[in-house]
Amino acid sequence: MDRGGRGKGGTVAPSGAALVRNTLLNLIGQVAPLLVAVVTVPFVVRGLGEARFGLLALSWAVLGYFGVFDLGMGRAATKYVAEALGRGEEDAVPSLVWAAITVQLVFGVLGGLALALATPLLVGRFLTIAPELIDDATRGFYLLAVAVPLVLIAGSFRGVLEAAQRFDLINLVRVPSSIANYLLALVGIWLGYGLPAIIFLLVLGRALAALGFALLSVRVFPGLVPGLRGQGWREGATLRKLLGFGGWVTVSSVTIPILNYLEQFLIAGLLSVGALTYYSAPFEVVSRVAIFPASVAITLFPAFSYYQASRREVLAELSWRPLRYLLVTGIPLMVILVAFAPDLLGYWLGTEFATRSSGVLRILAITFSINALAYIPFSAVQGLGRPDLKAKLDLAEVPLFVVLSWILIPRYGVEGAALAKLGVTLFDTVGLFWFASRLGAFSPLRVSWRKIKVALLVTTCYIAISLVLPTLLALERGKVALVASALVVYGILVWRSVLDERDRGLILGAGAGFLRRGRRTVYD
Repeated sequence: MDRGGRGKGGTVAPSGAALVRNTLLNLIGQVAPLLVAVVTVPFVVRGLGEARFGLLALSWAVLGYFGVFDLGMGRAATKYVAEALGRGEEDAVPSLVWAAITVQLVFGVLGGLALALATPLLVGRFLTIAPELIDDATRGFYLLAVAVPLVLIAGSFRGVLEAAQRFDLINLVRVPSSIANYLLALVGIWLGYGLPAIIFLLVLGRALAALGFALLSVRVFPGLVPGLRGQGWREGATLRKLLGFGGWVTVSSVTIPILNYLEQFLIAGLLSVGALTYYSAPFEVVSRVAIFPASVAITLFPAFSYYQASRREVLAELSWRPLRYLLVTGIPLMVILVAFAPDLLGYWLGTEFATRSSGVLRILAITFSINALAYIPFSAVQGLGRPDLKAKLDLAEVPLFVVLSWILIPRYGVEGAALAKLGVTLFDTVGLFWFASRLGAFSPLRVSWRKIKVALLVTTCYIAISLVLPTLLALERGKVALVASALVVYGILVWRSVLDERDRGLILGAGAGFLRRGRRTVYD
């Protein structure tokens, strides 16, 4: 993607290299806390004990799901700030930001009050808590109630930085903040603190993160400080625009978790809780695949909004090129999971588990590979100002998913649940691509048909060599070597015959300015 011209306030359209760099930054920002969690959680469990760790894990979950009070304001702020920057109207940014923060503050306070009022009922009735831990749990929930407005306000400021493509600054705060969730618990245990004191440390960490996002937003947009003293942020039209967009985002925020986990509840109900084990373990493994496409989507969402306002002719390339990257990287991963499903599960959980879950892992590997492609049109649909399309699609998918699961789970067991997930994912992906195409995101490009044919040939040969050939030749011992060799050849052919010169330049040049420092107002 070529650079755009400079606009008001020195704004610059995002280059392809910047988008690749920001995607890598977002990927690191998600992987680093995950690795810290893997190392630290066992020590936290031993330090707190099973019961207290359960309450701490619940606290982490509550902090993570405070977004239900967000009403889509963080995403709305990102969309409309990026759109204003695309039009060269940086002066409009303060009114948008403070309108979003005003709504966040109001609903954050209301959400915190609701949690505080519900705490006695939650602790006394809905949660099964040992009598000696009830006091700790009550004080912990009251502390979490204080964190609600802090988390929501931080989301708006983070959205401002996303709109400016300053993912370097975002991860400068987000990575330490996410890691602190686990390290602060360890520090509290080492100091001999009780559970309420440890939760207080977590809330303090969230407060510092909110302050960090706010200070960095002011650094990128100095006009935010005088904007606070003005009256623009009180304009009803701005509030209505943000709430209208955020309302549809909220619908998706409510339905997507249902679509993510509904089949697991149905497995427990239609089969047994024990059967759920053979589904949830491969599900947790394969769901980690979403880290990479999610990192791409976070980067592309504000870029779509920016170009919608300035250069719509760039939208096609902004869609097709990342889609190509997801395809060429996702196919090998899918093939490896399908080819080695029994081996991976056998080494991890044992032969009996592998026998019952290999089919689930294979189906889910295909499902999540398809779902990875849907992140591109999802970003386009919301970034181009039509979150209602995704929300309506989600509302249609919930009953479809229920029907598919109800039919397939009793007949095919846990594999039936995986097939239901595959069916609803295909429906969602096709719908999103159709909506995005109607909005102009996937308009035709002048693509060489030779490259398309080569890409299809390379992909087909790789899948055949990796999956079909080992079966036909009974090469069980040589399967790893064969698939690894096929992967190397696939990579060479993709690099030389599928990717174009600009693709190769973007990939090679992505690291040149990977952690470039200095003051940059917005896109570069």
